[in-house]
Amino acid sequence: MNESQECLYLAAQAEVKAYLAHWFQLGKKLYILGGRQALLPQPVIVGDHYSSSFEACWEYIMSGEAGDCYLEETQETLQQLLSDRWEITQCARCQMPVPLPNHGLPPVSCPCANLDNWPNLDLPLPRSPVKNREHLGALQKRIQSL
Repeated sequence: MNESQECLYLAAQAEVKAYLAHWFQLGKKLYILGGRQALLPQPVIVGDHYSSSFEACWEYIMSGEAGDCYLEETQETLQQLLSDRWEITQCARCQMPVPLPNHGLPPVSCPCANLDNWPNLDLPLPRSPVKNREHLGALQKRIQSL
């Protein structure tokens, strides 16, 4: 794998990892070993980083020992999503991350389709970890440049 391909693969890993983290926060399970077992690490985020249970789940998935893995209510495997044939974008209905193929037809529905009362804008939306110092520093720079 050349440097450019490796950068794309690492970017895809970060997107798929964030995709899983968001859906885990809404209680969606990850089916592993071709659907024979389910994982739902909780909590997903602790402070400004992913939890140790989420990181352990991610490492297990990336090791290949989990076999074919897919998020509840989806058909695309994580290996498929890590390829250059898919991209992670926001659902038009709920703003959650969803996979879309670069070519061909999109999935029939979003994993949010069977969640009661979703989207619920009265609740905090699932998120990725935020490093407060870095985030506040960036905000401060933007304000100062105005």
